[in-house]
Amino acid sequence: MFVTGDFTLKDATGKEFTTKKGCSLCRCGLSSNKPFCDGAHKGVFQDESRANK
Repeated sequence: MFVTGDFTLKDATGKEFTTKKGCSLCRCGLSSNKPFCDGAHKGVFQDESRANK
């Protein structure tokens, strides 16, 4: 998920992460740089919209 705009990203303890104007957030849980996406999901999940074609 790519997030842009004016936002503040905090961890569970309230510590703020430094971000730029936009960032990609991890949704799959495989990133070693959580909460940011590092692309670890590539090739792991099958796109279900194409699976039945």
